[in-house]
Amino acid sequence: MTKAYPAPASPCVGLCRLDEGGTYCLGCLRTLDEIAGWSGFDDEQKRAVWQRLIGLRPKVKDKRCERCGAAFRCGEGGDNGACWCAELPQVLPLPYGHGDCLCPECLRRHLRESYLARGLTPPL
Repeated sequence: MTKAYPAPASPCVGLCRLDEGGTYCLGCLRTLDEIAGWSGFDDEQKRAVWQRLIGLRPKVKDKRCERCGAAFRCGEGGDNGACWCAELPQVLPLPYGHGDCLCPECLRRHLRESYLARGLTPPL
């Protein structure tokens, strides 16, 4: 028996804006062809887009933590060139009002609080 997988969701994150060259979306990083073709793509084509997106290296950005105001770098510091946050357990969503990254210390604190609130032992 073949396992049925759900159709891949759109990578759109609602931050639709093209790069300076008009080649790809700065929000989801899809090319114009991928965006235009998405609704007509079959599941295999959609998965191929996702695989390409997942394989992209993050762009390193200087950021400021919305919780404490500390400066930090997003997109580096982790294994294999990934962002440092990729090595932490994923607990979402961030608290209301945090539309972006938290610094390493605040994100770790948020993760600990999230685990404790669920009656779990934090892995950090």
